Amino acid sequence: MGTDLRMLTVIGARPQFVKAAAVSRAIAAHNANAGVRHIDECLLHTGQHYDANMSAVFFQELGIPEPRHHLNVGSGSHAGQTGDILVGVERVVQAERPDCVLVYGDTNSTLAGAMAAAKLSVPVVHVEAGLRSFNRAMPEEINRILADAISDLLLCPSRTAVGHLAREGIMRGVHEVGDVMYDSVLHHATLASERSTIVEQLGLSNTPYVLATLHRAENTDRPDRLLALLATLSDLPVPVVLPLHPRTRAAQQKAGDMPGGSLRIIEPVGYLDMLALICGSQMVLTDSGGMQKEAYWLDRPCVTLREETEWVELVEAGVNRLAGTDRGRVMGAFDWALGCRMPPEKLLYGDGQTARRIVELLLSHY
Repeated sequence: MGTDLRMLTVIGARPQFVKAAAVSRAIAAHNANAGVRHIDECLLHTGQHYDANMSAVFFQELGIPEPRHHLNVGSGSHAGQTGDILVGVERVVQAERPDCVLVYGDTNSTLAGAMAAAKLSVPVVHVEAGLRSFNRAMPEEINRILADAISDLLLCPSRTAVGHLAREGIMRGVHEVGDVMYDSVLHHATLASERSTIVEQLGLSNTPYVLATLHRAENTDRPDRLLALLATLSDLPVPVVLPLHPRTRAAQQKAGDMPGGSLRIIEPVGYLDMLALICGSQMVLTDSGGMQKEAYWLDRPCVTLREETEWVELVEAGVNRLAGTDRGRVMGAFDWALGCRMPPEKLLYGDGQTARRIVELLLSHY
C-alpha cells in the first residue's frame, strides 16, 4: 500500500475555494475506503481574499476543511502580496515537508505557492494548467505562464490547454483531466435552488435581469474605463445585479459617483447565492474567467467584458461573446445574448469527475 501521500494545498481566492472543495471532497471519499493509500491534505489559506463575503462564507457553504495554516497577507501591490505569500508558504513547506504542493488557477497565491515549493525542490501540481489569454498585460497571464513553467504535474481543463503547453515545449507531466469547477457546479446547483433566497430578497423572482461582475485590473485600474463600463451597464433595459468586489468598490469610489439607472449594487455573495443568481438571470456579463464557465454549465449565455478570454472554447461554441468595454459592442452583445440558444449537452471541460481523476493522478505520480 505504501506510505500516505502528504500534500500541501495553497488557496487564497474565492475561485480557488470552489475548486479546492471538489478535490478535498474527492480526497475524503478516497480516504474513506479501507486499505487504500491515504492522502493527508494540509490546507494553507494565504488570505489574498480576506473579506468575510469573499472567504469565510465559501468555507462554510462548500464544507472545506479548516485550513491548518493562515498567512493573512491581505491586499497590497502585486509584488508585495506575492512576496509575502512566498515567504509564508516557504515557512510552511519547511515545517510540513509535503510530498507535493498543489496550486490552483492564476492568482498571486498560485504563483507564490508554486515558486516557494519549486525553490525547495518540492514538486508542484498545477490544477487549471495551460490556459492562455495571450495578453501579458494581465497579471493573471504572467502567473499562469510562470506557474506552468515550474510545475511537475500539469492538470489541464481542455485539449486547447494541452496544446498551449505543447507549443511552449511543455509535454512532460501534462494531463487533460477536465475542469474541476464543473464538479462543484453539479454538486451545488441543486443545493443552491433549495437554500438560496437571494433572488427573492432582491424582488426579482418574476423579473428578467442580468447578472454582472467586474474585478479584473484591466477594467478597475483605469477610472475612465470603469466609469464608462458602469454607465453602460446602468443603461441596459433590465435590472443589472452587480455584486461589487471590494477592489472594484474602492476603485469606483476613487473614480467618481456610481451611476444609477438599471444597476442594483449588492455586497459580494456566497457560492450558493451566486449560482442562484446565475440560474435566475437572462444572461451573465462578466470579466471573470470562472463565471464564463458557470454561465455555460447553468445554461446562460455570457458576454465577456474583455478583449480576449482564456476560455476560447466557449466563444467557438457560440455561447460566449467578447464585447470589451465599448458601449456599442456591449449593447450589441446584450441583444445577441437575448436570442442565444444554449446547447442541451455540456460537452466542454469534462464530465464532472475531474476531482476523482486528480486524486488518481496524485496517487500514481507520487
